Amino acid sequence: MPEIVFKGKEYVYNHHLTVPYRPLVADAAKGIGPADLSGNLIIHGDNLHALKSLLPRYAGAVDLIFIDPPYNTGNEGWCYSDGVNSPIMKEWLSTNPVDGEDMLRHDKWLCMMWPRLVLLRELLSERGSIWITLDDNEVHRARMVLDEIFGDENFVNCFAWRKVDSPNDNKVAVTPDHDYVLCYSKDKSQVQFSPMLALGILDAYGSKDATGRAYRDRLLKKNGKNSLRTDRPTMYFAIPDPDGNDVYPMHDNGEEACWAAGPKGVEAHLQAGTLIWKRKEKFGQQVWEPYTREYAPDIPTRPYPTIWADLPTMRQSKAMLRDIFGTVDVFDTPKPVELIERIMDLVNQPDALILDSFAGSGTTAHAVLKANAKDGGQRKFILVEGEDYADKLTAERVRRAIQGYAWSGTQREILLEEKITLTQFKKADDWLKKIDAIKRAEGLADEADKGADLVEQAQASATSKRKRFDKIESRIDDGVLRVEGVRRVSQMADGLGGEFTYCTLGEAVELDKLLSGERLPAFEALGAWLFYTATGGTLQPLPKNAPPHYLGEAQDKHVWLIYQPDLRFLKSADAALILSRAQAMQQWGHDHDVARGQPPKGHLVFAPAKYLSNKQLKDHGMDYAPLPFALYREC
Repeated sequence: MPEIVFKGKEYVYNHHLTVPYRPLVADAAKGIGPADLSGNLIIHGDNLHALKSLLPRYAGAVDLIFIDPPYNTGNEGWCYSDGVNSPIMKEWLSTNPVDGEDMLRHDKWLCMMWPRLVLLRELLSERGSIWITLDDNEVHRARMVLDEIFGDENFVNCFAWRKVDSPNDNKVAVTPDHDYVLCYSKDKSQVQFSPMLALGILDAYGSKDATGRAYRDRLLKKNGKNSLRTDRPTMYFAIPDPDGNDVYPMHDNGEEACWAAGPKGVEAHLQAGTLIWKRKEKFGQQVWEPYTREYAPDIPTRPYPTIWADLPTMRQSKAMLRDIFGTVDVFDTPKPVELIERIMDLVNQPDALILDSFAGSGTTAHAVLKANAKDGGQRKFILVEGEDYADKLTAERVRRAIQGYAWSGTQREILLEEKITLTQFKKADDWLKKIDAIKRAEGLADEADKGADLVEQAQASATSKRKRFDKIESRIDDGVLRVEGVRRVSQMADGLGGEFTYCTLGEAVELDKLLSGERLPAFEALGAWLFYTATGGTLQPLPKNAPPHYLGEAQDKHVWLIYQPDLRFLKSADAALILSRAQAMQQWGHDHDVARGQPPKGHLVFAPAKYLSNKQLKDHGMDYAPLPFALYREC
């Protein structure tokens, strides 16, 4: 398979392995509900580090990834600063921020995306898929990178979403009105997408049987292309009609035709009672013509198209943000909630875990909350945003979506709608009088209008006390006269419900600092990373009766960590794996496994020291992993 070559690739190819693990630190004051790292998350921090931090809990667990990375248009001002330890990267950092004059901006974009995509793939479940919005600046390079990381056999499709629905005033001959949405799967053989609900299909089933079930009858004789006997000789055979006569497929012009179903198919219709005979005039006489009865589907669907011109555009997305925050545009390129909803409908997993590591204005979380409120689903979201607005924009939008928000906007009501023909155009005065009459009726007559008689003025005076609108607007669009009442409204938008935990990234778990004792991570932080690196599995909630030092259960063993972030403890005998402790661990694991009807598992114990022989470890089904001796060195 062809590979993409870019400057710096050799330095970032395995850069994800050198990114330090930084634990998630919950900030209960900025979330909604109790702090819970297994629930909805909004993480403020560098998304490369955040993705590494998610591995112990979520590797192989994310069902849907949606990201809207920098498009690299040349005027975004984004910076590349992953701290890769190489001279070429240090040289690039001196040219940041990336702009249109940077001859290496495409290489930098690829260097930025590569390690993030590698980690995103590691987080993706076997049934999962990743969706990426881009435009013409990088979509072709992204395809090559994704082919290399995910495998070109796991490419699903490239969708086109219409992002603009109003004329562009740039003085150019061509302006792009669409973005791309690339979709790749972790394993295409395991991913399943659902078709699109299409209620319009039911319109084709115009008849109902005695039970009220909708159906349509279709000629058994094939029409159109390849419908002659010479085209498909095996589909030309006799079928007995209700009078016992053999009927062969014949076109109305007398040519020998063929049936749309073979003998086995016709027999299946006979057995199901869906072969229907109808009298029809043919060749100047009444004959029997066979039809097949097709019943309307209980849930009418059709495949999703790859061109999405039926969704809201960026203009509506900005309007939604203005309503939520009650201010002017707060984000330049928000995606519509409906775009994420479309993707969730396609994926169709009501219990999906959904990750967005370029969270921006928080659209993904809003869409998840909205979908759960609509169908009672249990979807969860994880958002990552590295910019300073993670709290005041990203998380604040989610807070308002959950709790509701004061909304101010404009409502319109059509009061008159008429198509204006040339004949009607000649009666312009009559139409103007109609408009004036509507204004007077609504108590909004123009001051210059002196044509109303005393009765009309009295009516207008009475009506003005109960004005329904702030103003009346009249316009002609595409030959249609529209008169609309316009009013400003303020109301409370209902909250969607839900919770989330706001997190930041803690201090990195660095081996050199750990070895020297200079920085000792918390038990949870060190334990999460040790569990993941030792087993490749993800941490699950602890059982209620879990004893001290227990980290969790891997596929083939129980994992333990004897540790406290305290040098005095780590240098004491209390931190050692001793016989009584090994016996207690073995007994608890045995009882826990047997209670669930499983064979007893082995044990992996991380500890600073052990006072057991290798034979004793083996007798108790234990593997010992020593924490470095230099850990206890005096600082």
